[in-house]
Amino acid sequence: MPADQSSSLSGHGQTVCVTGAGGFIASWIVKLLLERGYNVRGTLRNPDDPKNAHLRELEGATERLSLRKADLLDFESLKEAINGCDGVFHTASPVTDDPEQMVEPAVNGTKNVIVAASEAKVKRVVFTSSIGAVYMDPARGPDVVVDESCWSDLEFCKNTKNWYCYGKAVAEQAAWDEAKEKGVDLVVVNPVLVLGPLLQPTINASIVHILKYLTGSAKTYANSVQAYVHVKDVALAHILVYETPSASGRYLCAESVLHRGDVVEILAKFFPEYPIPTKLKDDGKPRAIPYKFSNQKLQDLGLEFTPVKQSLYDTVKSLQDKGHLKPPARQEEDSIKIQS
Repeated sequence: MPADQSSSLSGHGQTVCVTGAGGFIASWIVKLLLERGYNVRGTLRNPDDPKNAHLRELEGATERLSLRKADLLDFESLKEAINGCDGVFHTASPVTDDPEQMVEPAVNGTKNVIVAASEAKVKRVVFTSSIGAVYMDPARGPDVVVDESCWSDLEFCKNTKNWYCYGKAVAEQAAWDEAKEKGVDLVVVNPVLVLGPLLQPTINASIVHILKYLTGSAKTYANSVQAYVHVKDVALAHILVYETPSASGRYLCAESVLHRGDVVEILAKFFPEYPIPTKLKDDGKPRAIPYKFSNQKLQDLGLEFTPVKQSLYDTVKSLQDKGHLKPPARQEEDSIKIQS
């Protein structure tokens, strides 16, 4: 990634709000915004919680970051945080398969953010949606390219009890409806499964997906496919769509779609000392084929995606550095050269 993509001071003098600022993606958005000269207000349920301390250690945080106590379902707290801001990055959302914990906070919280942004007359709201709102459609043929025009089938999500994807799709639709009604300039980023270095001290759901292959807890790998993207690319995508006046609609943020077998192969090549599974979980079905997708909209804005091999490598190194994963005894530092 060219250095100038994340180091220009294009935000000088602007104040923006990032909801759920302590999260995996949000922490990176805050980091890059501060590097670009923005004044940032981060909303958190509890700004004094030690798990949010990493935000105060970011470069520029002392001068230009303020952390505000706010809850998605408490409109007044959101209004107070967003008032006086030029823009809003709405990243806060539950990650769960519990329908009560997922759907209401995601939908009503999103509506509250849009209404508060409308009243504050912000220039633009960037909303973090998900591939979960895009690709869950059993009727999609293997030759269909997944892009920004695709939407998940809500009935299918409900019938399969996939409340995460259901909640993401319903929340995004609510955001579009509310933004249209209130005249808010809304742009949406739809990331796939996000990998890369952790800024926060805790392990998030997407990183668990990789960690299980390294700890020995997963003895086999599933016959399924997954799309991946680097967390820095996701954060930069949010900022690019905010800073580009012509940006509009949705932006699918994905670098690669891999079979789980490809993922464990890459991990085993880089980190052979770990007990990485080598056997496919036999489900009696043919090997799942990665779906086709387009990330052209973000490429057109100048985003250069980090190769998935680098994303996987960075993830494991970060887990080691943070103490979540014991480094292999025989690995020599910098001995692995990544081949894109």
